Amino acid sequence: MLGIPLPLLPTTPFLLLSAWLYARSSKRFYFWLINHRYFGKTIRNYREKGGVALNIKIWAIALLWITITLSATLAVGNWWVRVLLLVIAIGVTIHISSLKTIKPNR
Repeated sequence: MLGIPLPLLPTTPFLLLSAWLYARSSKRFYFWLINHRYFGKTIRNYREKGGVALNIKIWAIALLWITITLSATLAVGNWWVRVLLLVIAIGVTIHISSLKTIKPNR
């Protein structure tokens, strides 16, 4: 849950890791997580279909660039840290873009 408000901690990998761990340790928590009101559909799409919905990709990339830009301009003074943030943002954008896009069921 720390990945939601903190700009450099991505939420989705932690949710997927939680689902993987819960699947092996607690069926009750796993069931709760994959049926969660906000996160469940994204986790199920990734685990079952191997992809992410287009609107999730757009939101993730937009929020990534907004938070990286704000962090680089307001919170970081060293030029090399700004460059590192830029490189990380580019890498994460490439990764998110390369995921299979799930089309919504109509």
